[in-house]
Amino acid sequence: MNGEITAGEAGSPDTPPAPSSPADRPAEAGTATATGEQTRTAETGEKERAADRSERQEDATPAEKAEKAHVPAWLSRLPGASRIVRLRDGGRHRYGVAGVTAAAALVWATLGLVKLHTFRASTFDLVIFDQAVRAMAEFSAPTSAARGVTLDRGMDFVQLGEHFSPILALLAPLYWIHDGPATLIVAQAVLFALATPFIWVFTRRLLGPAPAYLVAVAYALSWPIAQAANFDFHEVAFAPPLIAIMMERYQAGRLRLCAVAALALLLVKEDMGLLVAGFGAYVFVTGRRLEGCSFILVGTGWTMLVRGFLIPAVGGDPNMYWAYGHLGATIPEVLRTAVTDPLTVIRTLLTPEEKVDTMLLMLWPTLFLCLFSPITLMAVPHFLERMLSDRLHWWVTDFHHSAFTVVILLCAGVDGLTRLLARLNRSEDRGLVLSWSVAVCAVAITLLPRFALDQLAHPSFYQRDARANAAAEAAATVPDGVVVEAVNSVGPALSARTTVLLWDHTSRSAPWVVADVAMPQFPFSTAEEQQRRVSELTAAGYRTVFAREGYVVLHRP
Repeated sequence: MNGEITAGEAGSPDTPPAPSSPADRPAEAGTATATGEQTRTAETGEKERAADRSERQEDATPAEKAEKAHVPAWLSRLPGASRIVRLRDGGRHRYGVAGVTAAAALVWATLGLVKLHTFRASTFDLVIFDQAVRAMAEFSAPTSAARGVTLDRGMDFVQLGEHFSPILALLAPLYWIHDGPATLIVAQAVLFALATPFIWVFTRRLLGPAPAYLVAVAYALSWPIAQAANFDFHEVAFAPPLIAIMMERYQAGRLRLCAVAALALLLVKEDMGLLVAGFGAYVFVTGRRLEGCSFILVGTGWTMLVRGFLIPAVGGDPNMYWAYGHLGATIPEVLRTAVTDPLTVIRTLLTPEEKVDTMLLMLWPTLFLCLFSPITLMAVPHFLERMLSDRLHWWVTDFHHSAFTVVILLCAGVDGLTRLLARLNRSEDRGLVLSWSVAVCAVAITLLPRFALDQLAHPSFYQRDARANAAAEAAATVPDGVVVEAVNSVGPALSARTTVLLWDHTSRSAPWVVADVAMPQFPFSTAEEQQRRVSELTAAGYRTVFAREGYVVLHRP
């Protein structure tokens, strides 16, 4: 600001400034000239410095840009590192991400709760987990009478002896609020949804906010999660959020928090050590050799410890789920077969065709770009565990098994796109990035009619039919606090107030039986088998106290 402006500002707006003496005028002019030159010099210097900063920013390497953006150095070495953004303005996306997360939880919870209400849930497996978590809520061992009786291990069988999932204890306090299978269904939906924010952040760092939303929606609509939500409750509910945390924290360079999530993942199920070992392989190939080897050793060591010591210690059989007898009786024998007869292993991996269908359906949602990322290494051990087995329900898409790896492959797809664009020298092509993200979301939508979420579009899904109403009346006939053998679809309605056993071919001498003679239900193959079983029970002294729409309630005093 020069001296003339200052003088003008000092007087009244209506009063002209007092005239200065002739002697003062040269000094004022000199002051004004000097001040103006200083101002112009300062402005010019600032412009030059800004231009210099801009030039340096343009010439900066990906590592330098990453350092400015406060991201770890290892991430700057990834292809497409120039697009990594700092999440300083993530707050403005908070409500958008929360909205996607809440909507996903609501959809999955609705799916499970409607199935429970309409008697399409099942004793195996919802009642098994319900009994185990209820026992933990009562500060007892996680026993399941339904599972123990079918295994001939008694009603005090500790469920950890079948699947080692101590992380279920985290759900026990929820039973102090609401005691029943519905609690597990809602908890599962929320746990699945909690992976969404971490997937969003992971994607945004590499692709930007708009693609991050599209990928998050693709996860919310993904068929593996839909199938898991459709099939009762399982410990897999904890896997997607923990894996998403591992991926996002490792990407952010927070290895300690990543390791904590990996340790928690080990508590989800006895074979989660394979996923942790696979994650270690990914870490190893990205340059962190020591950390990668540590994850591999911890993962494999934990799996061996659980199978060799912890499961037998609680009365379980570690070979209960050994499904590889066609390749060998033990892990060393399977490895020997893989070396000496690899064609047999390859043939086992690819036949029957249901295995190939499942693998393609797992890879297709990312347009197969997950194959361009080393992150996919994390999923390989679990894929081999499933596809080399001799158990059909492990291969197919009908159940919950694919939910263990869906987050891995989705993050691998994001990373694979980044790497592929870098190879093609198209890292800054926002059009390709957005096109892929839209396509991923579109693929998830096109798969909806084939899988469980499609049910939500049909009004009849939400309504009880005549048989469901009869099932509700049959369940109401059974008094509280008794032991009851219940047909598979009715058990969940009784689990909160009775001790439920699965009604099957073997008599358990329970005083109450709820049977179905109209439609075949697990573990029976035909309705005729169920009718014969009811005849055997009536011949043994049970009397019929309720019969409607094929449901029969029997009681023996």
